[in-house]
Amino acid sequence: MATTTRMFCFVLVMFLMGCCCSAKIYKVGDSKGWRAKHGSYHEWAKRKEFQVGDSLMFEYDGNVNDVTQVSSRLEYQFCNSLSPKAVYNTGHDVVTLTEPGYHFFITSDHSQCVAGQKLVVFVVHDHPIPSPPPPRKILPFRKDYKVGDSNEWRVPEESDFYSKWSEEKQFHVGDNLLFYYNDQVDDVLEINSDLEFKSCDTISPVAVHNAGQDLIRLTKPGIHYFITSKIGHCEAGLKLRVVVRPLSKSVPKKMQLSPFDRLIKWLHDSFTPHPHH
Repeated sequence: MATTTRMFCFVLVMFLMGCCCSAKIYKVGDSKGWRAKHGSYHEWAKRKEFQVGDSLMFEYDGNVNDVTQVSSRLEYQFCNSLSPKAVYNTGHDVVTLTEPGYHFFITSDHSQCVAGQKLVVFVVHDHPIPSPPPPRKILPFRKDYKVGDSNEWRVPEESDFYSKWSEEKQFHVGDNLLFYYNDQVDDVLEINSDLEFKSCDTISPVAVHNAGQDLIRLTKPGIHYFITSKIGHCEAGLKLRVVVRPLSKSVPKKMQLSPFDRLIKWLHDSFTPHPHH
């Protein structure tokens, strides 16, 4: 019994270590660190996928600089540090991303901020938890799709590029579309109908997104349409139509266990000694 208990504890500890060690630390600006450089931090951030639990490491000269976290895109755009969410000034700061959404960082030195020393990161979701051996039935999981993959959201070389990209996927209610693009060049418009889609009609959009890093959740089954409002870009192929399927029927409630609960059940069934008859 003592050997069984020790083995149970060992497997549980290894599982928890795997969960906790999946987070990443990103050194902002890589070898160049945190300093004024126009446009570089946008390019640096858009090549990465940040998740809850990841950390940003800011390295700089603490005697002449700092890291100021602000709450809104407006404060970020106008380099407004009057009401910061947090201020770091050690020269070697590690900031953990504790919630999904947009996180904005600038320097309180207004001239350096205007010169490009500011960063916005988009945190997508939690790190996935490793699962124990699969149960008999697998629950449907939400998926995140980066639109265009490495091409992202931009005028494609072939006008049917996004049509082909979409046809290769199976979208379901609850999935997310991630649009990455240069917000000085393009945007994302959700529209209502196939006619608007074919004619690139931007007059009555359902929603407009222009942050450069947009997460759009697919909340209803059916056909969803996305275009850009920029003249000539939609006509050149920068538009997307996705068919969203309804969620699969859920499995019986007795199977609806969290990954951690499934692990505990598996460990219990695997390592608990059974009486011999």
